[in-house]
Amino acid sequence: MTPRARTNQLLYQAELLLDAPARDDEHAESRRMAQEEGALALLELALEALLRDVTEHAHLAEHDWQELLLGPQRLAVAEVQRLRVLADDGDTWLGWLVDRLSALHGDGGVARRRDTGSTQLISIAGQALLGDELRSCVRDAKREIAALRETSEEW
Repeated sequence: MTPRARTNQLLYQAELLLDAPARDDEHAESRRMAQEEGALALLELALEALLRDVTEHAHLAEHDWQELLLGPQRLAVAEVQRLRVLADDGDTWLGWLVDRLSALHGDGGVARRRDTGSTQLISIAGQALLGDELRSCVRDAKREIAALRETSEEW
């Protein structure tokens, strides 16, 4: 499988997890949280595949997203530099994703139970569900990936 195909496959699989039909049973909330964290883990794999995808022309030895995007070494590869800028900006899909991936690797994880208590209803009303934010992240990522691939193909 090519890096491009793997990137596409992982994005598709993440979407499948996010869009899996909900079951209304005693495990529904835990299942939703597992699906969200599973989709986030797939997005991490997709990010690494994307780096292989758009840097094939550079023949990099490593494609670890944390090292390439967050590490001190600044590679002179346009696609990596573009992704670094996005990762540094918390208002972009990649900045958001990097923050969530850090939480995913932490002890607390990233998925949260829905608070159904009336005292918290007002304070969480403006918060989107992680699944909704993940779907938005995937949509924005797909747009960016198309542009990155176009730049990469020019090489």
